[in-house]
Amino acid sequence: MIVGMIDFGVGNLHSLAKAIERGGAEVRIETDPHLALAADALVLPGVGAFGPAAAAIEGAAPRIRDALRQGFPCLGICLGMQLLFEGSDESPGAGLGVFPGRVHRLAAKRVPHMGWNGVAAERDPLFRGVEHMLAYYANSYVAQPLEAQDIIATTEYEGHAFAAAVRRVRTWGVQFHPEKSSDAGVTLITNFLREAAR
Repeated sequence: MIVGMIDFGVGNLHSLAKAIERGGAEVRIETDPHLALAADALVLPGVGAFGPAAAAIEGAAPRIRDALRQGFPCLGICLGMQLLFEGSDESPGAGLGVFPGRVHRLAAKRVPHMGWNGVAAERDPLFRGVEHMLAYYANSYVAQPLEAQDIIATTEYEGHAFAAAVRRVRTWGVQFHPEKSSDAGVTLITNFLREAAR
């Protein structure tokens, strides 16, 4: 399986690519979002700010949105999950709008949210074998889905619960970083690859 990963132009994608390769897939990092869709599955990585990332995919956004709505498998990670929503309070720019809702600043005293947190997951193939995982977070913003059925996992931080993972058709988003979440994170990525191959 070939996974297309979009490079938004910031950050090091090496650890995420290595985690995907550990799951048994080949990774192609593309600066052109159109080329990323030529793979078997798509990963939107979790590095950078919403505005520049939205601008990087703006020209390809309608094509990406249509592909995901038609069942093209996708995993959005941290910022990548946030890009699946309509917009963000972090900065101007339009998200893909695959999930109704917006991204808001985390309502907590200590922001950014950095470090390990428990994840309470629903029954979903993405979390097979890691239903109660500890995951690594590095975020100041969180998505607020308008439709509760899109939420497949939650996390609580300083008394505030938020969506840790979402799913619609074959598009998943996780607010945490599975590539930094030890063996449980690799299991989650492997689950995604298995589902994408179906």
